[in-house]
Amino acid sequence: MIRMRVWIVAGLMCLAAAMAVVARPSIRMAEQGPAVDLETMFPRQFGDWRIDDRVPVVLPAPDVQAQLDKIYSQVLARTYVNSRGERVMLSVAYGGDQSDSMQVHRPEICYPAQGFQVLSVHRGELNQLAGRDIPVQKVLTRLGSRNEPVMYWIVVGDRVVGTNTEQKLAQLSYGLRGRIPDGMLVRVSSIHPSSATAYGIQTEFLRDLATSIAPQFQSRVFGTTAL
Repeated sequence: MIRMRVWIVAGLMCLAAAMAVVARPSIRMAEQGPAVDLETMFPRQFGDWRIDDRVPVVLPAPDVQAQLDKIYSQVLARTYVNSRGERVMLSVAYGGDQSDSMQVHRPEICYPAQGFQVLSVHRGELNQLAGRDIPVQKVLTRLGSRNEPVMYWIVVGDRVVGTNTEQKLAQLSYGLRGRIPDGMLVRVSSIHPSSATAYGIQTEFLRDLATSIAPQFQSRVFGTTAL
């Protein structure tokens, strides 16, 4: 099955290369629909959650930040806290060009670049999030005694993608139709000794967040289809 998917991707890459000779994608999806402004798209307070201004935002290392600046046009980083004192870190990155040459920077790559160990990566699913079942990646990271479970998903155009293969298929599909997709990475994480508890808190946070996103931005954040 894996070998078949590899052959499919290879075949589509060859087809895309041939099509590129005839026509280049020229329709930018980022210019269609409401303009994206992460600061206003994601509310500062919703449900039982509010921004915790006492927690400083931890910036990536300079070399990692330089890479992010090449890929993304906007990055949002916040820490939220609820009335029980539970904290969730939200990081959102948006790029107007997610063609083959510009790809999202996945947490399992950028976390090790900042000194973290990646202990495991596995696929999960968030059910009925903004009326959608969203495939997510769960990444368990650790830095010394700091246990930080991470959950994220990627939207390319209007498609939620999980694996690198799915991401490539989405990019090629849009490219063959003359479209340049935009893309968004939505990531949450928590510092907690229990991964199961952390993922439960994150799920609760995301369900509350989903109900607070304005309808015109729902597809940007949660996609309309999944691969």
